[in-house]
Amino acid sequence: MRPSKSISFRASDAELALEALDRLTARYGQSSPEDADVIVALGGDGFMLQTLNDVRPLNKPVYGMNRGTVGFLMNEYSEDDLPARLAEAEEAVINPLHMRAGSEDGTVTEALAINEVSLLRAGPQAARLRISVDGKPRLEELVCDGALVATPAGSTAYNYSAHGPILPIGSEVLAVTAVAAFRPRRWRGALVPKAAIVRFDVLNPEKRPVMADADSRPVRNVHWVEVRSDETVRHRILFDPGHGLEERLIREQFS
Repeated sequence: MRPSKSISFRASDAELALEALDRLTARYGQSSPEDADVIVALGGDGFMLQTLNDVRPLNKPVYGMNRGTVGFLMNEYSEDDLPARLAEAEEAVINPLHMRAGSEDGTVTEALAINEVSLLRAGPQAARLRISVDGKPRLEELVCDGALVATPAGSTAYNYSAHGPILPIGSEVLAVTAVAAFRPRRWRGALVPKAAIVRFDVLNPEKRPVMADADSRPVRNVHWVEVRSDETVRHRILFDPGHGLEERLIREQFS
């Protein structure tokens, strides 16, 4: 990417991000997202996910600078030499998950998730889930606080907190991870092919309600959820050389 490329800056509503937006636009100018060659997102990982979803129809690369609390998907913040940094940045392309969730009233909700799709109990009692892969039941009953399907890019987020594995970028697998499994107590999750369709059926949903969530977009009272990787959608993320997703995922495992 050449230094002359135009930039569209976006900021979260955090004070640090808004202050950075004022300084950067004064120094480098501001283009509309439609006219820009690159989008620069100022905030944390949550804002980066929001930005990637917002600009997806434009097929523009996004370069994040950390002005939030968590910055796994972000680069170090600096106001100096930004055009040169953008010119040297390395691009990673990731595919999101596609979620279809059937609710109690028969509504089917669809959403994309870059990190993970999760199911969580929505009441005082544990959830009871049946897990199928490509139409074949694989676990007849999982009693748990929840379960999730994570991408490699999202494997260090909620998935890792739930003791799921960190997946290398390009590994062509998804992680299926239980959240506080009660039965089978020793079940630690599974790895499935990236092309697989993972389905969760909620058992006894009236007594044990469950909600689904796709990157912080909740769906209440779900009866079933299907999750698959959507290779028709490509999110383009830029990283400083030597600090790309693959390096970060490896480094995370040795920290």
